[in-house]
Amino acid sequence: GKATTTVPKSLVARRRNTSLLLSMSSDSKSRVKGSLKTLDQLKFDNLILRALPIDKETRNYPRSPVPGACFSIVDPTPIEEPILVAASLDALRIIDIDPSEVVRSDFAEYFCGNKILPGARPAAHCYCGHQFGYFSGQLGDGATMYLGEIINGKGQRWEIQFKGAGKTPYSGATW
Repeated sequence: GKATTTVPKSLVARRRNTSLLLSMSSDSKSRVKGSLKTLDQLKFDNLILRALPIDKETRNYPRSPVPGACFSIVDPTPIEEPILVAASLDALRIIDIDPSEVVRSDFAEYFCGNKILPGARPAAHCYCGHQFGYFSGQLGDGATMYLGEIINGKGQRWEIQFKGAGKTPYSGATW
């Protein structure tokens, strides 16, 4: 019989330990139905950017803190000659992308931030937290870049991100 595996939720599309992350807001174990799409046919919704506070500054430079914002709309830092290291075909199917898209010459360009997918809206995402029993305020962004949200053919909302975005407003003093 067919072996079952856990669906990996990442695609590696950039050198230096960078990956595209897919996070989902509903059941991830269900099968995908409907037609598969090319990268150019994806339909982005980007609800979170309409629901949470956005930084008024659009220049991409490290600063801390970034007051009153959960996201900063900034362009990712480009890299030279990105290469696709690995891709999860199962993850692509979940978000209705035809797995044959990985052979596109520009596939890695889209998932490292050198090119922007039609409808995507790149944004750096702040995170805060508690450390050692105290609220520590803004801790950074983990160099993750939000690309947008897609609703697949089953009506499931998926957020697409990539890791290794380079400097962002939330990078702090590390850059």
